[in-house]
Amino acid sequence: MERSVIITQRGAERARARHLWIYRSDVRDAKDISGGSIVSVRDERGRFVGQALYSSRSEISLRILTLSDEKIDKSWWRNRLRAAARRRKGIKNEANAYRLVYSEGDLLPSLIVDVYDDVLVLQTLSQGTEALKEMFVELLAEEHSPRAIIERNDVRVRQLEGLEMRAGLLYGDAPEELEIVQNGVRFLVQPLGGQKTGSFLDQRENRLAVRRVARGRALDCFTFNGAFALHLAPVCWSVLGLDISADAIATARRNVELNDARNVEFREANVFDALREMEAAGERFDTIVLDPPAFAKNRASVRAAARGYKEINLRALKLLNTDGVLMTCTCSYHMSEQMFLEIIADAAHDARRRVQLVEKRMQASDHPILFSVPETYYLKCVIARVLD
Repeated sequence: MERSVIITQRGAERARARHLWIYRSDVRDAKDISGGSIVSVRDERGRFVGQALYSSRSEISLRILTLSDEKIDKSWWRNRLRAAARRRKGIKNEANAYRLVYSEGDLLPSLIVDVYDDVLVLQTLSQGTEALKEMFVELLAEEHSPRAIIERNDVRVRQLEGLEMRAGLLYGDAPEELEIVQNGVRFLVQPLGGQKTGSFLDQRENRLAVRRVARGRALDCFTFNGAFALHLAPVCWSVLGLDISADAIATARRNVELNDARNVEFREANVFDALREMEAAGERFDTIVLDPPAFAKNRASVRAAARGYKEINLRALKLLNTDGVLMTCTCSYHMSEQMFLEIIADAAHDARRRVQLVEKRMQASDHPILFSVPETYYLKCVIARVLD
């Protein structure tokens, strides 16, 4: 018997426009449907719209899987996973750590899979993918023969689905720590202990981009495990990395030893305070990277986030020498590209510096943006140069 959810005309139009989310406000009837089910979606006139994962708790009630009435079974999921892997075939030549499945961006809503050498890290972020987790583990083991599959389901979004926060081993034998290589730089990663799924994979290509224009004395703010700092080391005469986390700094220092990068040092510090102190002390840099955590967690926090972004960009611009390079980022979806550019322009005005936009960038290509789901575009990255 078909399990159907009835949605409004507005919801149907959204789905037919290829967005993958239907909100609770557009659900008219979901009687006797349990959370995590795969359901048929119909409009108020009974016309078929598609098939979706249903959530009984989230504001995102439906995550569209397909607009056809095809059979969704293990083979269907296998084909979607294979397609995602096929699209990333070339990445293996430059990195052994990358995102294998990017949820909506790969038409696999609320499912994330990251590769760390021979270990896979899985996130099932809705009731629907959580219900299918055992099947995903089987498919990933069959398709990729990993040493281990770990779940990093200790993220806040699961609470919105009424799901437990979990992190642990699902398959195989996982090391506490492993080594990854990106763009020739080596890093130590703790898949069960680091931020996100162990590392910030979405900046992989941006680190190469800034290395092409970096020079002189460099400052890497919010350095985490030292990834930007270590990419800057070969082209800068010195690099200083700042992070408020003592654990992050400890790992970054180990990564320096791993790469024998003798011109890199790290300091535990609050970046906001450190930038002000450096300005007061008259310090100057030729290259600065700003890669902060998301200041805007939701739409309501955008105004406060804008103040934070302006503050660090203003301070950074004041610290740069003429012809100095600034790479500045926001990983907040709610901070649009246009808003971010305006913040940088305002910061430049207040800093009394003329600033040249060199390049606009985004998340790495293994985090693809789906045009019909603008929420998949979250990382905005700007490379700029101070002219005077």
